[in-house]
Amino acid sequence: MTQAGVYGQRLGQGFHLKQAPVLIARSLRSAELAVTEVRHDDPAPNLSGSLPANDAYLVSLKLRDYPDCECWERGRCVAKADVRAGATYLYDLKRDPRYVIDKPFHSLFFYLPRSALDDIARQPGAPRIRELSYEPGDGHDDGVIRHIGASLLEGLRRPDETNPLFVDHMMLALTAHVAQTYGGLRPAAEANRGGLAPWQVKRACDRLDSDLAGKVALQQIAAELGLSVSHFSRAFRISTGLPPHQWLLRRRVHAAQQLMAVRELPLSEIAISAGFANQSHFTRVFSSIVGVSPGAWRRDAQGGGPLA
Repeated sequence: MTQAGVYGQRLGQGFHLKQAPVLIARSLRSAELAVTEVRHDDPAPNLSGSLPANDAYLVSLKLRDYPDCECWERGRCVAKADVRAGATYLYDLKRDPRYVIDKPFHSLFFYLPRSALDDIARQPGAPRIRELSYEPGDGHDDGVIRHIGASLLEGLRRPDETNPLFVDHMMLALTAHVAQTYGGLRPAAEANRGGLAPWQVKRACDRLDSDLAGKVALQQIAAELGLSVSHFSRAFRISTGLPPHQWLLRRRVHAAQQLMAVRELPLSEIAISAGFANQSHFTRVFSSIVGVSPGAWRRDAQGGGPLA
């Protein structure tokens, strides 16, 4: 029977939280991956609750200093150390990880089932990852996880604007990084690092183009091409120069430019038609890619400027 994942409100309950924002990735056949934000600025002193036993790990990026953190596993204190903002910690959910909550805290928790790690290892034909290497209470200075965490934190702030392809891509990258850095997985062989065949590029781009809202899953596109998700994502980037979610954002911008050039539609309608969550989302993405706001671009285009 499939285990329920320890993320979102299920994880938040262990920290005595009423809300725990979560983003979920379904890019692997074996399991869901997720990132949950846990934060409390004025907690009541207590021991965190036991989390459901699970054949999975939590990888935590700390966003706030937490001095004298008392860590527990299997019902006893195993470490006491100062936690620094920006550090990464690992927890094995089979060991009943808990800690004393007696001061404000703020962290991201990435839920990584062992089956997901096995999938990552299976794709390059590597041996199964038996355990991740860590010591309770020991933090890691991990720049990759800090970067991924900062990107996903923005997504947690604006879930309605967050592209599922982006969440899939970032969580897949994090899982591969954890497997290599803490599980001893070797990177895929050079022979597996080529791009897609021309027909695969066309089919993948057609599938992405057919749904500008980005609801199609990486797993679905990869399966149609007979590839693993990680192989497809890597090969797509080699072939197009962009990961799938970034390629799709540029297609949305192009679609919006076409609408603005030929119609006098309100920007709010153009935003929705081009696959953006709302006008604010459209303006931020368009400005970051094109360099000017949609309104300024439309005025220039109507004056005879070329499409960007």
